Order: sequence, then C-alpha cells, then structure tokens
Amino acid sequence: PQQPIQGSPTPDVFRTPPPLRTEALIHYVQPGESLSILAERYSVSTQTLLLANGITNADFLAVGQRLVIPPPVVQPAGPAYKILPDSEVVFGPASVGFDVVAEAARRGGYLAYYRETVEEEPRDGAAIVQLVAERYSVNPRLLLALLEYQSGWLTHPDVQAQTLSYPLGYQAQGWEGLFAQLSWAADMLNRGYYAWRAGWAGPYLLADGSVVPAGPGINAGTAAVQMLFAQLDGADRWRWDVGPDGFAAAYEHLFGNPFSRRVEPLVPENLEQPEMQLPFEPGKAWSFTGGPHSAWGDWAAWAALDFAPPGQAYGCVTSDEWLVAAADGLVVRSGDGAVLLDLDGDGFEQTGWVLLYLHIETRDRVPAGVFLQAGDRIGHPSCEGGVTTGTHVHLARKYNGEWIPADGDIPFNLDGWVSSGAGVPYDGFLRRGAQELEACACRNEFNQIMR
Repeated sequence: PQQPIQGSPTPDVFRTPPPLRTEALIHYVQPGESLSILAERYSVSTQTLLLANGITNADFLAVGQRLVIPPPVVQPAGPAYKILPDSEVVFGPASVGFDVVAEAARRGGYLAYYRETVEEEPRDGAAIVQLVAERYSVNPRLLLALLEYQSGWLTHPDVQAQTLSYPLGYQAQGWEGLFAQLSWAADMLNRGYYAWRAGWAGPYLLADGSVVPAGPGINAGTAAVQMLFAQLDGADRWRWDVGPDGFAAAYEHLFGNPFSRRVEPLVPENLEQPEMQLPFEPGKAWSFTGGPHSAWGDWAAWAALDFAPPGQAYGCVTSDEWLVAAADGLVVRSGDGAVLLDLDGDGFEQTGWVLLYLHIETRDRVPAGVFLQAGDRIGHPSCEGGVTTGTHVHLARKYNGEWIPADGDIPFNLDGWVSSGAGVPYDGFLRRGAQELEACACRNEFNQIMR
C-alpha cells in the first residue's frame, strides 16, 4: 500500500465562505418539503421557523403555505485547527493492518463484551465497528475514537447507563444500539467530508440553531469531524470538541499523532478511471434506473449508479440474469449482499480502485479470494443488502477508500457510456457519442442499455 508521509499539518487553501443573509425572506412551501429540510437550506433552526411562523406542529406543512424565514444567527467562524488528515477519515491506506478485534480486546472496555443482533445475525462489538467501517468506507480507528470520546466504551468496562442506548450521543428514537449509532456517525462524517470535497464552504448549523462559518484552511477530514459534532453540540461545546483540547487530544491519546500516518495525495489530481465495461452480459437489455446517488447511506459521495435486469416484473423478484466483472480484479469481500472487486489485485479494499456491487443474491455469488477477468460472472441482482424495494444492482467506485462521484471530474465510463448528474440524487444521464439515456425508476425506451 501507499506509504504515509511524516510531518505535521499545514493549512489547506483558504476557501471563501458563502455570504449569509441579513434580512428575512418569504418562502412558499413546495411538494416534498419539510421544516427540517427548509431549516437546513436556509441555515436556521427548526425552532426558529416554528416561532417565527406560529407553527405548533412541526410535522405538518401545507403546500403553498407562506413561511417567514428569519436571517441566521451567525457566530464567529470556527477554528482553523486541523483535526485529522483526510486519510484518517476514510477506510483507506492508513487503515491497512489495523485490527479492530485485537484493539477492542487489548483496550478491555465495554465494547469487547458487547453483543447485538444486526440484520438477524448476532455480532460482537468489534464486528459491528468493522461492518460500519467497510460499508460507509470510514476509518475504524476514527469510529473507535468517537465511541471512546462520547461514552468511554473502548477502555472502560463499566460505562454510564445513559450511554447504553446512545453510545455516540445521538439521542433519537429508532437510533438505539451500537450499530445504529455508528451508522449515523459514519453517515455524518461522510456528510461533512464529501460536501467539503465537492466545494461546500460552510456554514455549519449546530444543534442549538447557531450558524458557524467554517474556519480558514481546514480540510475535508476536519470538516467531517466538525459536521458530526455540529449535529450534537451547541456553540460553546462545539468549539471545545473541534478544538485542540477536545476530540483531537483524545484521538492522539489513543492512537498517536494522526498526521504521522497521513497519505497524500489520497486522490491524485491526474487520477483516471481504468477501463471498465458495463457490468452485465452481452445481448441483454438492462434498465438504467438510478443516476448518481450516495454510495452508502444518505450522505456519501454520489458515487453510485443503479441498473435493473431485463424482465417485466417489479419489486423484489428473483432474477437469473448475471452481473459480471467490469474489469479484471480480485474479490476481496463477498457477503451481506455486497461484492467488492479490487482492481489493483493487492488484496486490500483500502487501496487503489475498488468496485462495489451491492444487492447481489447469495445464490451463485462469487466468494472472496477469486480473481476475475472482465466479463466473468459475479452473481445475480436482488434486494439483499441495504434498503431497496426492487431487484437491481448498485454499482459504485472508490479509490484509496474515498468514494469517487459519478457526477464529478472522474465520471463513470462503462464501455464508453459516461455518467453525469442532474443535481438531484438518482437523476442523471449516461452518454455515448450522440446517444443519451436518462435514469428512470422504470423500464422505457429511454433507459435501456446493452453491451
């Protein structure tokens, strides 16, 4: 794997924050909008919107309803302090060789004894950390450090009762247990990380409704941690948690200086996708059902495309159609509906180009350890793994652990079909020469694609 660079952090290029409103404005509710969506869009708290509009039920808005949107309450900019390098946030080269099971056992905390049934399978605490790290492509070291910082689960065998249901501190109904809490945390880390990588420059909307512009010179890895704590903290606590004496100090106490492990550049500027073919067999017309959307969870990069197999049936139906390797590679993981194909063949999911095939049926699924040539069979599309309402494959790329957007500077290129987005998840296009296909959760003449 790529070797880390020694040294200490240096500031990134300053990113000009967007101007913030100083006047109230009027908004008329559109279909599909909620108070939380509008609060996020306009950088105000839901409580502010409730008070400004005399609303008593936050769950009910009428289409066309007139809302007054007060200006945000802006705090001073966040710290310029870098918390983590990018390579310490993703499940990339810096995590190669890190053994979650051994770490949990060595530390001897509550995590080492924890058990939970996840997706009908009993799993121990370390296995849950590893599962979330792999799925969201987030560094397991970071997940362990957050768990320790928030609840002491890594090093303390006896933990406080209030941490048992919500060990990461996200106290919301339906998010009880380690798996749900870590999944939420990984999603929030990805939210900050990939927003920053896509050009977002703040501000953060904190849990108390405060609005904090991003500090100068931070990086995506720091934005990831700042975004996570923005969901949990008010202004004063947030500044402590993202400052040098907060989470960063706790992280270094556990795992040493994270910048001594940094890998740069994680994604080289001149990176090009290797040659890939469409992931199905010749002569079969599949449907392009999903344009660029999140690789995993709600907030990862829009790295994924969806394809549904031939046939007229809808829903979660059994399909005998085959998905195939889009390029030569080694199967490094196969299970829970997923197949991971390592294109550099070094056996590490965390390095180089890797393809995720999701919703692959257990029946006939290729096992880990098999080297495939482009066109070799991987398995059948299904509804296994993740959340879905119809049989399809979810295909996504990552490089050195970072999800690569299908609507960015390195679009998917599958047999010359090049992906692009339309600004809305799942909407988008595949173009080859003068041909254009538009994604649709349907089967029609405009979304059929064939090798």
